[in-house]
Amino acid sequence: MAPNERRCVSCRRVAPKAEFWRVVRLAHSTSVCLDQGMGRSAYLCPQADCLRIAQRKNRLGRALKAPIPDSLWPQLWQRLEAGVSPLTSGPLSH
Repeated sequence: MAPNERRCVSCRRVAPKAEFWRVVRLAHSTSVCLDQGMGRSAYLCPQADCLRIAQRKNRLGRALKAPIPDSLWPQLWQRLEAGVSPLTSGPLSH
């Protein structure tokens, strides 16, 4: 993997990190948030299949070694429905 590439926790696709949503377990806590913060990170493709598998199989929880709050999943589904791009937090260009 190149230095700026990451792997989706769901489908295992490798791509530049700008193509993924970043989920972060904040350092020295079990708090989980989207996009910002320092700590352990997991990356997820902005696709319904990847989101569905990650939720069903607890892929984010295992990757972050922390429980994922129930409030995070609706946020991710809303982003997907709104077509929010991972890089710009704007509409997807595809």
